[in-house]
Amino acid sequence: MNSMSDNADRDPLADLPPELKDEPEAAPPPRRRLLRPVLYAVAAALLLYYPLGMAWLHKIDDDPDFALEVRDVPRQGSRAVALAAELIAREVDEHRWIANDPFFLPGAALDNMPNFQQGIISALARFAFELSDQIGRVRGSSQTDKDLQEASGLLQYSGTKWYFDFATSFAPTATSEQQYRAARRALISYNRRLADGQAIFERRADNLLATLDRIALDLGSASAALDSQITLHSGDWIDFRSDDVFYSIKGQAYAYFLILRELEHDFENIIRERQLQATWAQMLYSFREAAVMDPLVVVNARPDSILRPSHLAAQGFYLLRARTQLREITNILLK
Repeated sequence: MNSMSDNADRDPLADLPPELKDEPEAAPPPRRRLLRPVLYAVAAALLLYYPLGMAWLHKIDDDPDFALEVRDVPRQGSRAVALAAELIAREVDEHRWIANDPFFLPGAALDNMPNFQQGIISALARFAFELSDQIGRVRGSSQTDKDLQEASGLLQYSGTKWYFDFATSFAPTATSEQQYRAARRALISYNRRLADGQAIFERRADNLLATLDRIALDLGSASAALDSQITLHSGDWIDFRSDDVFYSIKGQAYAYFLILRELEHDFENIIRERQLQATWAQMLYSFREAAVMDPLVVVNARPDSILRPSHLAAQGFYLLRARTQLREITNILLK
């Protein structure tokens, strides 16, 4: 009887193998319950971090009317120099310089905007060199202006330098923004000294001619880069390099358009004496068209393609047209 009673009191599942027992799972500890939503939130934030950050930062500012009435131009100062200083401030501080963003910042995932910004700086560096070498000194025997020399050197600094450059040193280094801000201060200082009669801005025809010649040479180099990209990759359906070339040259053309627009005021007497107004306006139009091209997607098709456009070839057309018009102006200045 006791045996039968003991059997009745026993758990019928006691003799089942462990894998067949349907026991309720133990509740996870409180720490794990809290950790899971945190991990989900972090994952969601990482997924949104780059797209939202890229959308917020992306700004290709090709406004052809930028600084149309250049502010802060000292009396007897240069409008082109003032424009260059404002353009640096806009790209470095107002829009934020992103060409040197490290991988953990969303700007590092952008490529069109940084190429556009670096194209602008390359044109400003060329202009600053011409100021230092030609316009800002009396002939070739006078001393180079200290502010122009400093600005020219600083604008040639790489646009991709962040606080650290481990390829050269583990110590902190000067960033691109710091160098460009210093170049802007040097340009402003030069313009103020120019207004006070303590600096030189030689408004001579030969100085204008030399500056236009250097810009034309720069355009020749840009058109060669376009030609190389078209020749080597126009048959590729996927070409990740073409938009880099396009936007770099777009930034270059945009900066030259603005500088030349203001140089027309700085050399107003020369342009009027040589009756260059109409030719100058045509040249500016060609630069403007190259600068404001804004395709949704840059396509590098063959120039004779029926189905797809060739944005690089179209950009190259306006560049070569502007270069030809620059040559026409310099030929007139030679006479």
